[in-house]
Amino acid sequence: MSGLFQDDEAPPDELPPPPLDGPGLFGDAPAAPEPIHATPYRVLARKYRPTTFDDLIGQESMVRILRNAFAIGRVAHAFMLTGVRGVGKTTTARIIARALNCTGPNDTGGPTADPCGVCANCVGILADRHPDVIEMDAASRTGVDDVREIIEATRFRPMQARAKVFVIDEVHMLSRNAFNALLKTLEEPPPHVKFVFATTEIRKVPVTVLSRCQSFSLRRVRVSELHAHFARIAEKEAVEVEPAAIDLIARAADGSVRDGLSILDQAMAQADGVVTTAQVKDMLGLADRDAVFDLMEAVMGGKPAAALAISDRAHERGADLGTLLQDLLELLHTVTRLKSIPSLRESQELPEAERTRGAEIADRLTVPVLARAWQMLLKGVGEVETAPDRRAAAEMVLIRLCHVSDLPPPGDLVRRLLASGASAPQSQSPGSSPGPSGGGVRAVANGAPMAMAPMAMAAPDNAPRMSSFRDVAAFVESQREALLHSHLLHNVHVVRFAPPVIEWRQVAAAPRDLPSRLAALLQAATNTRWTIAVSAAPGEPTLAEQGMAADAARRNVVADHPLVRAIMEAFPGARLESVVDANTDRYGLPAEMPLGEPDMPDFAPPDAELFDDSSSPWELDA
Repeated sequence: MSGLFQDDEAPPDELPPPPLDGPGLFGDAPAAPEPIHATPYRVLARKYRPTTFDDLIGQESMVRILRNAFAIGRVAHAFMLTGVRGVGKTTTARIIARALNCTGPNDTGGPTADPCGVCANCVGILADRHPDVIEMDAASRTGVDDVREIIEATRFRPMQARAKVFVIDEVHMLSRNAFNALLKTLEEPPPHVKFVFATTEIRKVPVTVLSRCQSFSLRRVRVSELHAHFARIAEKEAVEVEPAAIDLIARAADGSVRDGLSILDQAMAQADGVVTTAQVKDMLGLADRDAVFDLMEAVMGGKPAAALAISDRAHERGADLGTLLQDLLELLHTVTRLKSIPSLRESQELPEAERTRGAEIADRLTVPVLARAWQMLLKGVGEVETAPDRRAAAEMVLIRLCHVSDLPPPGDLVRRLLASGASAPQSQSPGSSPGPSGGGVRAVANGAPMAMAPMAMAAPDNAPRMSSFRDVAAFVESQREALLHSHLLHNVHVVRFAPPVIEWRQVAAAPRDLPSRLAALLQAATNTRWTIAVSAAPGEPTLAEQGMAADAARRNVVADHPLVRAIMEAFPGARLESVVDANTDRYGLPAEMPLGEPDMPDFAPPDAELFDDSSSPWELDA
């Protein structure tokens, strides 16, 4: 029944709306706007992610092995990919998954190192939506329950692919229990299951897991390779980038392709036209390379005013002075390499500035000076990171470098001290004879060489001598009886030595058959019957104890020498490491000195020539 204001055919709420293309109440209806289908921007790191083994750069060894494995059908069931961030670990895992499951354009192919990219499996894996390729981030799913889900999933066959591929990223983050739960399945997985692990901390992965995987270490990509790769991408993007700017980006990437592409993406976004070197420097907060060279010449030339002026200009441009010191440290390393390996001056791996201006600096500086500056800079960079005022800390480091630049190296200081007439004791110790040959005593005080009076060495005798217990121990060592020699060195206190009779007291740690073993060895070597008697008398110290006492005595004599005291005063913080006497035997005891009475030869007079023995120089480490 229709109402007064109702239509018999349809209720009011079901009436069709008026046509949009007809005239409206106030005139013609406006035209409907066109739908907007905006394509979201894909960053360069995703847009140019490798999809085949040929696209991977800098990993030739791994690519060659994997290609051969697919060619001969020897593909492992588990892979461990390790390397720094951004070198292609997860990308390689996805390429392996596609290579295992590719069926070709006509769905008749098998596993191949060159996936087609058009079959259903390739398309699904590329789009990260394939049901048989499961990726798990172990950084957020570290527990044993997460691993149990994977183990349970391995029991079922793939839904549409040839093999189920489990990609576990940052696998080192798994807990110990999770690793243990995975071991059995990892060792004997079903034939349709493959594992690909990726990690940046290979040392944190248990050895039991590593032994069940085929491991590949993805190396950092070289600067030259990154430069060429970024130049190709810039050309594809129709963006002009200065070659020097690309070089800065490649160096800032530190071997990571993804990091470099992110920096390149940022540089392209901020540039209006050509991406210039200055824009990249400002974006990265880098100091100008020429300024770093100027700073190097200022600090090594002892010019604090010039060095601080350069740092002030860098600070005004917004550069971090801690980064400036790191740039200086990197340049110092390059200069030291150029000094040590002159052929690097022809290498195309180095920029032009390093090969020309860096080589000039290397020619003017010595290796000891460069090494001292390196240690000071290395310590200074750490100070800047912990200081409340980074700028003040960096300036203090530069000032210290400037004022230490005119200090002589340790070797020159020793020569000056000797030339100045530092006095030394003149007495000769028993059995010593000065001379240019025959060896001598060399002190090792963290570093610099010092000449001392040589001692006459005993004439060598090839025949086994048994004139002392030390001769017996040395003979036992020459017979490769390491355990027996160790007992003679540490566990035997000689009471009486009268060949062919030896009387000793042995400690509880020594074996009971030690006397018989030694007697048999000596008898076989000398054709004489030896008697080894065990006594309760205290006896003399062991050979090891005598050697330590002799070493302590030598240290005391050397530490009290005027020349050593002068070195210690000139280099605060220096320490006496060891004293090496060329005339002592392998036990650290003088050859002609009675047992238990170590002595020390006197030093040479101040006007003596420096002892020049390249076989055992000593250096001073301040």
